[in-house]
Amino acid sequence: MSVTPTRDRRAERREATRAEILAAATDLIGEHGAAALSLRDLGARVGMRAQSLYSYFASKDAIYDALFHQGSNEFLERARAMTLTEDPRENLRRCTWLFVEFCVEDSARYQLLFQRTIPGFEPSPEAFAPSIEAVEMTRQLVVAAGGDDPRDLDLLSALVTGLVDQQISNDPGGDRWTRLHTEALDMFFEHLDAKHG
Repeated sequence: MSVTPTRDRRAERREATRAEILAAATDLIGEHGAAALSLRDLGARVGMRAQSLYSYFASKDAIYDALFHQGSNEFLERARAMTLTEDPRENLRRCTWLFVEFCVEDSARYQLLFQRTIPGFEPSPEAFAPSIEAVEMTRQLVVAAGGDDPRDLDLLSALVTGLVDQQISNDPGGDRWTRLHTEALDMFFEHLDAKHG
């Protein structure tokens, strides 16, 4: 006779409440910016007192940490799902464009993941791990495309995040800077070729 394992309904309810809190926090930082999260507003949004949030997250930074982990993991999943070609440079173009699209679709998430807008907040090693893996994937694509110097990855990062920063800051919802992605990558590849020429 087999016994069906019983569900841990208490744990399920707790996890559902944590997910509801994170969804509300995502909405609030989308409305007010990553650094402007208020526990009072968050509690009101989910129908509980601000102090009750501490039953689910140890601190406001713990909420930021969970959001950071969620966002960095989402980007990593998209990067893993990217279709690769036989052309290493096309793969790098696809990867950087994926990054650009990911960043501009949610400027508050971009602030949280890629800018230091929250005083004193540092993601935990667990929350940061997907970011490290995504950077390593990008580094491998840079090497395959001919970038054998660690500074090549730094240069590429500065080019692409520069486009994103300009787009979010100066033309939110538009494409004034993101449409320069192809030209920026062409410049990067010319730089690589000149080093090896």
